[in-house]
Amino acid sequence: MTDPSSVLGQPTAENAVIVDDDQQQQQAQTKLYMTASSAHAFVSEVLSRAGTTAANAAIVAHGLVAADLRGIDTHGVNRIPSYMARVAQGVLDAAAVPELTEVTPVVASVDGRNGFGFLAADMAIGKAVEMARTFGIGMVSVKHSNHFGMSAWIVQKGIDAGMMSLVFTNSSPALPVFGGQSKLLGVSPIACGAPAGKEKPFILDMAPSVAARGKIYKAKRRGEKIPLDWALDGEGKPTDDPAKALEGVMLPMGGPKGSGLAIMMDVFSGVLSGSAFAGHVTGPYDPSKPADVGHFIVAIKPDLFMSLDEFKGRMDYLYQRVVHGSDKAAGVERIFFPGEIEQLTQEERERTGIPYVRAEIDALNEVARSVGAGEIKVEREGV
Repeated sequence: MTDPSSVLGQPTAENAVIVDDDQQQQQAQTKLYMTASSAHAFVSEVLSRAGTTAANAAIVAHGLVAADLRGIDTHGVNRIPSYMARVAQGVLDAAAVPELTEVTPVVASVDGRNGFGFLAADMAIGKAVEMARTFGIGMVSVKHSNHFGMSAWIVQKGIDAGMMSLVFTNSSPALPVFGGQSKLLGVSPIACGAPAGKEKPFILDMAPSVAARGKIYKAKRRGEKIPLDWALDGEGKPTDDPAKALEGVMLPMGGPKGSGLAIMMDVFSGVLSGSAFAGHVTGPYDPSKPADVGHFIVAIKPDLFMSLDEFKGRMDYLYQRVVHGSDKAAGVERIFFPGEIEQLTQEERERTGIPYVRAEIDALNEVARSVGAGEIKVEREGV
């Protein structure tokens, strides 16, 4: 290895700082890879130590690891420190078990009882699928819940059961209504999906903002800048500083269109369910009270109007026509179906492992030590 002093001249305090900065930058860029099974075991143990039953800890772990596998790192295992902080602050009940109430043969309600949102959502999609198998459709409203991670893991459960699905949730305020500047709407994702035959299923999972708020938290955690069109700072000016962006507001995509979708999520998830809405969902880093998030989940049997084989054939044709049959715009190498990039990322990460950076591993291990759980098992390092 080249001696730094031969490149920088005689060693001085200034040169030492340069070397240290280079080393720190290299460490920050180095990826530490963990297998999905190791990540699942880590999360399960941490949550079990915090009072969650083994079965329920496995459900939360599944949702978090599914996000990391699909490349949605903002909603993956790195959420554990913020979840555990809320547990320690007494505003999230790690031991809570959601409660189901049947309303009609095709409608049910789940009370999350201020537990992990993953558990309430898992119960909701399970019940919705059960009702849809018998009656063609099932709708479940969820109240008094918390963040349930990436919506696509719930959609995938519907697809695995052979169902189409709609998955709505509201969230803590981060967006202004179009034309306003008060932070009253959540960056609340809308998700839906449908199974296919030989082609990849349709999975749409999108936020009504230009970028998901989790990406700003991720940039702050990693010391990275953000694009100027993502958010405004506290003074209403565009910013590339994630810390200042979190003090300001996110920007809705498409102006009034993104604002309208955010309101729609509040209507179906908050107003209808009996949970908080209109800017009253508590933020993930506010220890003052429970989040009181609401969800709305629908499962639909895809063979209501035709045979299942015909439906899947039509889905395959849609994929082939849109993806393979479309002329590419200038500079475009490949066209992707909604959810396809994430599915390809999952296939790759199942082979190579899930990448994290040192700061993330350190934060996760600190949480593990605080509850007496084992530290993360890093499989390998890479760039």
